[in-house]
Amino acid sequence: MDLAYIPSPSTGVLHLGPIPLRGYAFCIILGVFVAVWLGNKRWIARGGAAGTVADIAVWAVPFGLVGGRLYHVITDYQLYFSEGENWVDAFKIWEGGLGIWGAIAFGAVGAWIGCRRRGIPLPAYADAIAPGIALAQAIGRWGNWFNQELYGKPTDLPWALEITESANREAGLYHPTFLYESLWCVGVALLVIWADRRFTLGHGRAFALYVAAYCAGRGWIEYMRVDEAHHVLGLRLNVWTAIVVFLLAVLYMVLSARTRPGREETVEPRSRKPVDTEKTGKTEQTEKTDEAGDAAPENSDGAGDAEDVENGAGNGAGSAAKG
Repeated sequence: MDLAYIPSPSTGVLHLGPIPLRGYAFCIILGVFVAVWLGNKRWIARGGAAGTVADIAVWAVPFGLVGGRLYHVITDYQLYFSEGENWVDAFKIWEGGLGIWGAIAFGAVGAWIGCRRRGIPLPAYADAIAPGIALAQAIGRWGNWFNQELYGKPTDLPWALEITESANREAGLYHPTFLYESLWCVGVALLVIWADRRFTLGHGRAFALYVAAYCAGRGWIEYMRVDEAHHVLGLRLNVWTAIVVFLLAVLYMVLSARTRPGREETVEPRSRKPVDTEKTGKTEQTEKTDEAGDAAPENSDGAGDAEDVENGAGNGAGSAAKG
C-alpha cells in the first residue's frame, strides 16, 4: 500500500496565458495584495482614510523586498560568493530567498517614511497591517513549495512532502515545513484579530503580538529544517533570531501597556478622510439645514427689531398727533 503524500509541482512557473510567471513571485504578489486589502479594512475601522494603507505600502513593499533579500544573501553568503558560485545569482530574487527578518525591518523603515509623509503614527499603521502581514507570509510560503525548497527532515507521515531529485537535493519524502509555517501564520493572523478586538490593542501592541506569536512558531519550525544554514552554539542562526526578536516583542508589549494604555483616539488627520459618497447628500443637506437654522434666529431678531422700530414709529406718530 502506497503512502499518501503531498506532491511537488513539476514546474515552478505558472502561465497566465502567454505570460510566464514564477510560482514564487506569484505567491509574493498575492500575499502583498491580501495584506493591503485586509490592512485597508482595519485602517478604515480605526478611523483612517481608504487608500492610505496602499499609499504607504508603495514605500514599505520595495524596502521589504530589498531587506529580505539582503538578509538572505548576508546570512547565506556561501551560496553566492564561495568558490564555484556565481555572485550574480544573488540578484535572482525570483528563484527564492527572502529573509522575513530583513523584510520586516526594512519594510518598517519604508512604512515609517510613508507614515511621516502623511502625518500618521507608525505604531497605529503597524497595528492595522499586522494580521495582513501574517496572511501574506502564509501565502508566500507556498512559493517554497513551487521551488521545492526549505523542507524538513525525512518522514513517512501521510502529509509528507515529495521532493524530486535535482543537482542539490535528494528525492524522498520530507516534513512540509513550508506548510507548517503557512498554517501557523494563518493562526497568528486570527490570534491578532481576536486579541485586538478583545483587548483593544493600540500603540503597536497588535504588531508586537504578531511578531511574538510568529517567532514562537518559527523557532520550532526552523529547528526541523535540513537546508544548509549557519549554526551558533548548536542552534541555527534563525532560531536564535526568533528567540531574541520574541523577547523584544514581549518586552515592548509590557512596557507599552504600562506607559501608553488603550488605543490611539486619532490615527489620521481629519483632512485625510474621504467623503462618503453614500452620505454626501445627507451631509450637505444637514449642513444647509444647520446654516439655515443659524441664519433663522438672525432673521427673526432682525424681524423683531424691525417690528420694534415700526411700533416705536407708530407710537411716536400717535404721541405727536396727541401732542
